[in-house]
Amino acid sequence: MSQEPRERIPTQLYLISPLEVGGDFPDRLARALDAGPVAAFQFRVKGMDDHAAARLAEPLQRICAERDVAFIVNDSVSLAKRLGADGVHLGQEDGDVAEARQELGREAQIGVTCHGSRDLAMEAGEDGADYVAFGAFHPTTTKEVKHQAEPEILEWWQTFFELPCVAIGGITPENCKALADAGADFVAVCGAVWNGDEVEAVKAFTKALG
Repeated sequence: MSQEPRERIPTQLYLISPLEVGGDFPDRLARALDAGPVAAFQFRVKGMDDHAAARLAEPLQRICAERDVAFIVNDSVSLAKRLGADGVHLGQEDGDVAEARQELGREAQIGVTCHGSRDLAMEAGEDGADYVAFGAFHPTTTKEVKHQAEPEILEWWQTFFELPCVAIGGITPENCKALADAGADFVAVCGAVWNGDEVEAVKAFTKALG
């Protein structure tokens, strides 16, 4: 554990899918990824079995692979394994890191939602997570906000830990810079991109984070 803040690369964009990923969404995803640098894309659907989810995921996974963007599956280790995804993002009720690692292998990127909790984040790090996610930092319409996080937790994490951290929750081109400055290695965004023109949104985030 180091007391010195680590050398940081510029904060990167981490896109999260809307719940509706059929129809013209593959085209929208391709346009978004071509509009500026995106580090990762999280596939997030609810209430469907792995077979149906895999059918929706496959074209999106291909679009990400063609652009060297990490394809992360939300919640489901079994779906991530089925797809050969780059990783999985686990909520606090979605199983543990050790089991996910055993299923997905050493190379998989495993992220854990830690809300605004230092204890949960340290626990995830000790369990072998590849990144921790803090939030929500701002009001969001994407999901119900039960946990609020403050930028100070990003500063604290950067000071003491090597593991990358993700900021999530209501992040827009207007407010992302403050979270990047506080210590977010990635900003995870959903509504701010997909609720409007995805190309303009990605360009705006790229400019704000630049």
